[in-house]
Amino acid sequence: MMERKLLYISVNSKPEELSASKTVARKFINSFLEKHNDFKVEEVDLYKEHIPRLEYQYFEDRNCVISEEAAKKLPEKDQKEIRRIRELCDQFISAEMYVIASPMWSLSFPAPLKEYIDCIVQANKTISFEKGKKPKGLLDDKKRALVYIQSSGGNIPWALDPIMDKGENYIAKIMKTIGIKHVQELKIDGTGTTEEERENAIKKAEEKIDTMMVDIDL
Repeated sequence: MMERKLLYISVNSKPEELSASKTVARKFINSFLEKHNDFKVEEVDLYKEHIPRLEYQYFEDRNCVISEEAAKKLPEKDQKEIRRIRELCDQFISAEMYVIASPMWSLSFPAPLKEYIDCIVQANKTISFEKGKKPKGLLDDKKRALVYIQSSGGNIPWALDPIMDKGENYIAKIMKTIGIKHVQELKIDGTGTTEEERENAIKKAEEKIDTMMVDIDL
């Protein structure tokens, strides 16, 4: 049986035992692996690993990293950054299942996640820009699925969700834009200010995992 990959992307400086999003993500991943034993897990901690900040000299055109020949003309520091951008993008492409764990910050998510997404949205690798046509996602070449796990201190009324939760909406749109059609969100709302509130929020989120798993077709 060919081994497949689950890519776990976390964006929280807290250790796992103190992070609601990481705690629930680990529970989700373990449950997923019990049902899909042909998957291995690779982890990217965006607070520990280097994520390049994109510079104009790294690109030929919109979202298109310069060629290797052109990169060799740049200082070694820039060459290293370009290699890292390619590495992150290739790692993302190589997976079939994705789990992103993030807190809600300022109605969105921490900045390292946006910097990471900017590295993986690359022309001719995850998306194409043909003249006169709409951008086309290239990650529809096989079955892929993504679960976005988000924690927040308060409870957001469903009617205000599109306004208050920009992170969820952005992640769903950008992943579908690059071709990942199956995107789900698992919210950990109401982590509050006490340990009891946090544990209750985590428990409620974890109770939804089995139901979510049924909808993942890989």
